Amino acid sequence: MSRRIVTALGAAAVAAALWFGAGAVAEEPDGFALAVGQNGQIRVPDVDYRQSWSLLGVYVVNGDEKADGIHAVYTQPDAVTAYRETGEFPDGTVLIKELFGTETSDMTTGNISRAGKTEGWFVMVKDATGRYAGNPLWGDGWGWAYFAGDDSRTSPTKDYQAECKACHVPAKNTDWVYVEGYPVLKKK
Repeated sequence: MSRRIVTALGAAAVAAALWFGAGAVAEEPDGFALAVGQNGQIRVPDVDYRQSWSLLGVYVVNGDEKADGIHAVYTQPDAVTAYRETGEFPDGTVLIKELFGTETSDMTTGNISRAGKTEGWFVMVKDATGRYAGNPLWGDGWGWAYFAGDDSRTSPTKDYQAECKACHVPAKNTDWVYVEGYPVLKKK
């Protein structure tokens, strides 16, 4: 075999190894590309989650005479499928809780409250491997952040332990998520 053919075959083998090897490198789950930036900074994903993600459920925050808020929670459809199969949220699951103010009015069915203006978001990102140890936004298997209604890119959250975790303590046994309010996670 000529030296030129051997060199060409060797170069092709190296190129194939690089090509297939690159595919073998573990990629981050899609949720990390959507909701996590440099150094573990969390953001509201720039996707039309209302249209293309699964609505897990809606909570109404009751007031004295009307609803004081409505919280709608969304996640990726694949996360719902995986949860229904395993009872766990897979690595990279993103939960978006959109917070709405309410508008109340009389309708033919009675006095109602409906979603008004978006007032903010809570975002959680499942981290099954502890990628961001030492980052105060990450722990207990999740990344945690709140965003005010006028800024979906910059979170004022500094420490999930002090600012997020206390509200989730009652849901500790269900991976810090209030799954009982999400009927889509249950099989019929």
